[in-house]
Amino acid sequence: MDPILSKLATALPAAKSIEELTRPLLEMLSAVTGMESTYLTSIDLERNEQLVRFARNTGEMVIPEGLTVTWSDTLCKRALDEDRLYTDDVANCWGDSAAARALGIKTYVSTPIRTDDGVLLGTLCAASADKLKLAPDANALLKLFSNLVASFIEREQLMNSLQEANARLTSYAMTDMLTGLPNRRAVYEELERLLDRAARSGGSVLVGVIDLDGFKMINDTYGHQAGDEFLQAVGRRLTESLRASDVVGRVGGDEFLLVGPGPQHDPTLAEAAAGDPLQAALTLQLRTAAATAGTYRLGEQVIEYPGASVGMVSVEPLNMDAETAVRMADTRMYEIKRTRKHLNG
Repeated sequence: MDPILSKLATALPAAKSIEELTRPLLEMLSAVTGMESTYLTSIDLERNEQLVRFARNTGEMVIPEGLTVTWSDTLCKRALDEDRLYTDDVANCWGDSAAARALGIKTYVSTPIRTDDGVLLGTLCAASADKLKLAPDANALLKLFSNLVASFIEREQLMNSLQEANARLTSYAMTDMLTGLPNRRAVYEELERLLDRAARSGGSVLVGVIDLDGFKMINDTYGHQAGDEFLQAVGRRLTESLRASDVVGRVGGDEFLLVGPGPQHDPTLAEAAAGDPLQAALTLQLRTAAATAGTYRLGEQVIEYPGASVGMVSVEPLNMDAETAVRMADTRMYEIKRTRKHLNG
């Protein structure tokens, strides 16, 4: 066992994945048992399937990786049910196993891989087409290896669960729960990225503040449920109107923020060739305002909404930060709001 323990001491710290752990274990198991196939399986009890995940084959009998067999027909299932983890006479013990007959297995040994609370994850096995006696250390080695694999799998599952939980928490932290849109933090971070990118490429950035005129009246007249439905509907319409490169989010009760890349600024090119940032801002402003206008069905109520006040500006990234850019768009939005109020009397 000393050479095996020496190899384990080398293999364990180096393993960064279940495959990196299993490959040397199968090699060691092959050396101890003398069997031509050693392999690790996973078991899906709901689907009644066993999958050979990793295998080492040194003789004519080959148990291929990726092989999927019906769990109820396997030697592993029979061995567990009968608590007979080794036999050198498979045909006599389990002659009804079609999988064993197809592979020509005569000698077989396995041990289950279970979690600490007893959940069956898979099996660690060795098999041969020859009749072989089991080496004295084989059972102890199988048990040790199965415990190592189970611990590694549980650790991987825990890490995956933690990563998924962190991803969900990050998503929640960056999402407006009512509309499902990015929240203030998320849009501001995107704006900072756009400014950094524009500084490197010589481009501009479009920033728009969208204020829902009359939202308080909708809320007061039709109730908070209708108000929430209105905000959600506006969010959907804004999302549908976006360019692929734009991001829109809800940053306040009735306020949304839109950011996206603007045309590249190049004073050496004619305006039409370079793209006019001011014209791009105006075009996006008009399209965004139009997207918010129209008929909204809020429960049993139907309203005609004249559209939001949208202030869109094009900013150059030099000496510019997200807060300053949004203030500029906010100023533009209030200019639009005053103009609309004046025109509407």
